[in-house]
Order: sequence, then C-alpha cells, then structure tokens
Amino acid sequence: MSDMLQVAKKEIKIGFRNPWAYSFLILFSVFSLSLLLVNSQNEISGYSGVTGSMLSLTLYLLPLMSLFLGSFSLTAEKEEGSWQLLSTYPLGTISFMLGKYIGLSVVLLTIISFGYGLMGLITALIGKMFDINTYLLFLSFSCGLILLFLTIALWIGSLAKNRWQALTISVMIWFFTVIAWPTILIAVLGLLPYLWIKPLLIIFTFLNPAEFVRLFVVIKLGGGAVLGPEYYKWVSWIHSSNGSFSFFVLFLIWLLFSLTCVCWIWERRRPRA
Repeated sequence: MSDMLQVAKKEIKIGFRNPWAYSFLILFSVFSLSLLLVNSQNEISGYSGVTGSMLSLTLYLLPLMSLFLGSFSLTAEKEEGSWQLLSTYPLGTISFMLGKYIGLSVVLLTIISFGYGLMGLITALIGKMFDINTYLLFLSFSCGLILLFLTIALWIGSLAKNRWQALTISVMIWFFTVIAWPTILIAVLGLLPYLWIKPLLIIFTFLNPAEFVRLFVVIKLGGGAVLGPEYYKWVSWIHSSNGSFSFFVLFLIWLLFSLTCVCWIWERRRPRA
C-alpha cells in the first residue's frame, strides 16, 4: 500500500507540471463557454442542441487527453530507464500500476473539475444557469470517459516501446472508438443476419467505452428518442429502478478487467535480474 501511494504521489507531482493537461483544459473550457454563450435559453437542461454539442466536444477531447497522458507516462518510464531501476527494488507490478492509475486519475479529474467549476461560475455570472441534474450528468460523463480511457492508455503504454509508438496507437484507437465508430458499426452490422444485430450491438457497445458512457448520459438527459428503435431496450433498462446501479456495476467490471490485463502485460515484460 505504501509503495502504491508513493508511486501515486510521484505521478501527481509530474502530472500537474505537464503542459499537455492544461492545454486540453484551455481548449475544453474555451469551446464549452463558446457553446454556452450562443445558447438563447437562460437555463440549460435536458438533451438539446447545445448539450448534444457539448457532449460531442467532451467526447472528442477527453479520451484523447487520457490516452496521451496515460500512455506517455508509462513509455517515459521505459525510455528514461526509470522502470529498469525501480524493477530492482521490491516494488510489485500491481502496486506500481495502481499507483500510476490513481495518480493520473487524480490529476485528470482535478483539472476537469476545475474546468467545470469555472464553466459553472461564468455561466452563473452571465445569467445562464445549468440545471443541476444536467450539470452533474456532464461531470459524471467526463469522469467516466477519463477513468475508462485511462485504462486503455495503460494498455498502450505497456505495449508501446516509445512515445512515438504510443502516440500513433493512441490516435488510432481514439479515431476508431470516437470518430469512425458509427460508420464502422453500421457497415459491420449491415453484413449480418437481422437476428444477430441487436445482440451484437449490445456486445459492441460494451466493448467501446466512449459509446457505453455516451448512451447512458444521453438517455439520462432525455435524448433516448434520437438513438433509434435498436436502442429501445437500452432506454428501458437505464430508466428502470436499478438502471444506474447496473451501469455502475458494469463500469467497475470494465475497469477491473482492464487493469488486471494491464498488470499481467506489464509483469510479463518486467526485466528480470
């Protein structure tokens, strides 16, 4: 436990000195405020054109930020020789990896929370208030994206040999899961028998963290109708009495499975004395 906390503290110190994180924060804050300023309504609530645009903006920026910062953190350990030195000490792979994950999560969540706090303050000053439920859903959406994509970033950092390789893989995964996902999904499902479409749609949605979290938030905002009839069961499930709890359980399963795989990969590649 103490080793894990030491790794986390080190990661937090490095993370808050990283200009990449603040660059994404500035981009996110500027574009979010721009969207809010062009909104003609005084209160921002539910699923609308403005909230839909903000969801898309968040979906573009936060996964990319998480992938870059997380994968670069691990590849830097390899390139600078820090891990070779640490591996000679009695530091377990699980403690090291969980410390990395906790430290990076604290940095990213703190920066995003600051951005949302700033956005809430400015909108209040200009008289355009966020509905509290909508505001909390946006914050939850952002936190969920960061936590899930950070596990993918650690996968990339474990497999990549250097930062350039990590950069290339990160951009590929971001493009596949965020930009190209709808087109690829339609193309693949269009080739399959009709009875296979709904079961595979559920499986593919769970495999893509961006889509998994996005569907939950869109439906909670009241935008389930825009998803189409294929997602009718999703709308019923999420609006059910245990929908949020079930989503949270699936979210934790996704995290634990990914972190377990990352620890296994890193242990297999650990230098042996």
